[in-house]
Amino acid sequence: MGRRSTVKLQRIPAALLLGAALLLTSACSGAQGGGAADQGKGGSSSVGTGTEASKAVLSVTPADGAKEVATSGVLKISASNGKLTKVTVADTKGNAVEGTLAADGRSWEPVRHLGAATEYKVHAVAQDAAGRESAKDVSFTTLTPKNTFIGHYTPEDGTTVGVGMPVSINFTRGITDPEAVEKAITVTAEPSVPVEGHWFGNDRLDFRPEDYWAPGTKVTVKLNLDGVQGRPGVYGKQTRTVRFTIGRSQVSTVDASTKQMQVVRDGKVVKNLPITAGAPATTTYNGQMVISEKYEVTRMNGATVGFGGEYDIEDVPHAMRLSNSGTFVHGNYWAAPSTFGSENVSHGCVGLRDQRGGGDPDAPAAWFFDNSLIGDVVVVKNSKDKQIAPENGLNGWNMPWSEWTA
Repeated sequence: MGRRSTVKLQRIPAALLLGAALLLTSACSGAQGGGAADQGKGGSSSVGTGTEASKAVLSVTPADGAKEVATSGVLKISASNGKLTKVTVADTKGNAVEGTLAADGRSWEPVRHLGAATEYKVHAVAQDAAGRESAKDVSFTTLTPKNTFIGHYTPEDGTTVGVGMPVSINFTRGITDPEAVEKAITVTAEPSVPVEGHWFGNDRLDFRPEDYWAPGTKVTVKLNLDGVQGRPGVYGKQTRTVRFTIGRSQVSTVDASTKQMQVVRDGKVVKNLPITAGAPATTTYNGQMVISEKYEVTRMNGATVGFGGEYDIEDVPHAMRLSNSGTFVHGNYWAAPSTFGSENVSHGCVGLRDQRGGGDPDAPAAWFFDNSLIGDVVVVKNSKDKQIAPENGLNGWNMPWSEWTA
């Protein structure tokens, strides 16, 4: 048994007990932003000085507990008889919604659309002229769309590409509100350079700088399409960040008149290769073309590009696509070696001497294939054909910058 301690009790006057109780109540009310008597619909409260409540009145739309709320144009927060001092909007995972406060401090709106099928929580505080605060908390849930779209993009995340590579996004549904969709996509570069988007029809959006990318540039693409309404009743369902790097500069110029291709890397000529371009009846497009695909071997069937049964070659080696309509730089093993540099005999492609099966690493086609990146530029000049359309492949460089940004 230890030594028992004793506590002497003292009588406290009733007046002192009452005063202490009032002090405790005041402290609790101030910490919670208002006592139970101050609570209003939507979790609003008013903190007064002494017994006088704040005159600032907060308004939040949508209403507390609202369901199936539209993802844009609905969320608005305002204050009357006062100014907003704090606004936080976030989903249940803590992802904040960026917004802008009006110059007069009386209203706040999000800078972009909200996500679909998402619960958001709003906390807003306003202050009246005397410095007294009012607060309001609201929760709501956005709509769950029945119809959705996504964007198929190129280049792929983590890749290294040539200086001519645009960001190209093809949407699975035709877009009738291109401004809203384009606003939901950002393309930034390091080192920084202005990058602008251009629509080809209603289902394709490409981004590029005014001139080719600088070698070594790091490009970041952010697709914030979740919840954006691309057409009536059709919403995006995609949130993704894509990063890629620009490699060394390589621009190869094909002269259809001299039948030569000059390969320039980082400003220096590294190779001159004899070629065969389009025959007089099937000339090659002029213009700046970007390599969009590479195949060690592929089948080329004239029937797929409007040539009927003129050719069907199942094992074309070292093929690199330059257009959607069938223009390639590729290996050619069926023409006589003397053809290259002396005759134009192709159906619109640029041919390089090669071996069947592509097994000769010293063949011009093999060398060019091994030394080319997706995104490298091939320029064709002096062909008796028109300039390739900017939307035919990844070839927006053929559109003047003033028209691209119009």
